[in-house]
Amino acid sequence: MTGKAGTTIARCSSNDRQPFPSQFTPELARELTASICETYEDERGINHLDGSNMPEREEILGILNDILEILFPGYSGRHRISRAGLEFSIGNLMNEAIKRLVEQVERALAYRCRLESCDSCDCRKQAGNAAIALFRALPSVREVLKTDVQAAMEGDPAAKSTDEVVISYPGLKAIAVHRVAHELHRAGVPLIPRVMGEHAHATTGIDIHPGATIGHRFFIDHGTGVVIGETATIGDRVKLYQGVTLGAMSFPKDACGRLIKGVKRHPNLEDGVTVYAGATLLGDITVGHHSVIGGNVWLTESVPPHTKITIAPPELAIRTRGNEAGSANE
Repeated sequence: MTGKAGTTIARCSSNDRQPFPSQFTPELARELTASICETYEDERGINHLDGSNMPEREEILGILNDILEILFPGYSGRHRISRAGLEFSIGNLMNEAIKRLVEQVERALAYRCRLESCDSCDCRKQAGNAAIALFRALPSVREVLKTDVQAAMEGDPAAKSTDEVVISYPGLKAIAVHRVAHELHRAGVPLIPRVMGEHAHATTGIDIHPGATIGHRFFIDHGTGVVIGETATIGDRVKLYQGVTLGAMSFPKDACGRLIKGVKRHPNLEDGVTVYAGATLLGDITVGHHSVIGGNVWLTESVPPHTKITIAPPELAIRTRGNEAGSANE
């Protein structure tokens, strides 16, 4: 092909392209590989070498989707489930989910055994027990989720139907995932509950640790930015708005300066509590039943039942810009 000035322009055929750039020599490849592998020598927490396979994140999320389909049949659009074929459809979903879940839980337990140098744990048997315990709990989980849906219908005037709540409300999705993850957490399964919880966090903006204990008729309105810590306890008929934090006041440390794990450090909300947008509740405090915590409140101490806490409204400075605009135009 000839250019404007009569120069020949060579066509680049895809067949002529080399898989590596010309400067990527075997010597450079060995040098780069060695320099990367040197960073694997320490044990500072981002290597998983010489161990069993870790739980597979995408497989866990696939299992979670099957469990959510069992909890809310017909809503995902992946399967058309009729009442006549209900037992067949749910049975198939359950069989596949249990089989896949056992493998992932076994991997998680084997990982923990390696960390704790445990050589007497029957990980396969424990994985089977945990998976069966979860599916035994699903009827109870469904009954609680029915109350959560009703709480949304009663608490949000914009909710037109229970179908709308189930298919579109991020708060309900986060709660549903949490109720599944919490059962696995209770069964002592490592890693997998956190993967589920962080998936819900990423997709809804609502961060609920699997260890948190949550009662019936729980409603998160809007939801973005809600944080519920590991040791938080929430009673029945509690309502949270967006941006609410149930967090820790401080993190206790041992004599060597390491964080002490597992201590109670998050708030307790008794029945009927409402917490409005942007409120921050910190530490092992108790908010008494039927109390109301106003927007943007910062609370670090317990309050008795039937308490209403608000902050003074900010003082607004309002002035007309007409004269300023006229002066600027002149």
